[in-house]
Amino acid sequence: MRRDDFIDHYEVLQISPNAQSETIQRVYRMLAQMYHPDNMETGDIEAFKSVLDAYRVLNEPEQRAAYDVEHRLNAGLRWKIFDQSESVQGIQGEKAKQLGVLSLLYNKRLHEPHNPVLSIIDFEQLLGCPREHLELSLWYLRESGRIQRSDNGRYALTYKGMEFLEENTGRRGTSTDLKLLHAATQASDDHQHGGSLDSSQPQHTIFSR
Repeated sequence: MRRDDFIDHYEVLQISPNAQSETIQRVYRMLAQMYHPDNMETGDIEAFKSVLDAYRVLNEPEQRAAYDVEHRLNAGLRWKIFDQSESVQGIQGEKAKQLGVLSLLYNKRLHEPHNPVLSIIDFEQLLGCPREHLELSLWYLRESGRIQRSDNGRYALTYKGMEFLEENTGRRGTSTDLKLLHAATQASDDHQHGGSLDSSQPQHTIFSR
């Protein structure tokens, strides 16, 4: 499945990928009632169809299991912002990494407020960036108070980090992909032409949309 065609049913229902079936059913009923065409105040036929499609997939165990495989793959692909290791160096690369870390933590807190932390291994995998190229960014974000590190080595977003992210992306509210990093990464891409993603993943153009 091409990334441009992928629909995040969890995002449509505004739930975590770890949501229990009871949560899926409860949220579906609420959103279906909200968007139903007969609702004169909030009816939206397209939103209603999207909610119904999401529910049909996520409420059926076998379909959900198959979908979750695609969801995990797509999630990993859409957060990879660097084509090659050289592109993570320099001032523009550092800015892109910092925004990448903050965006991931923002998304984690938004969708999993009970567990809003990520490890450096998570950052490596989701950003497609080696640990040694992340250490400076993580240090800077900690020292500036934009992220905090717990005793078990996991990182969380602070209110300063959220404010910085919103101010520097021009976006407020839900942020679920790295289109918001386009400006920061474009300068790095212009300077470091070409390259490919991790050979273990299919190649995609991250900012093609």
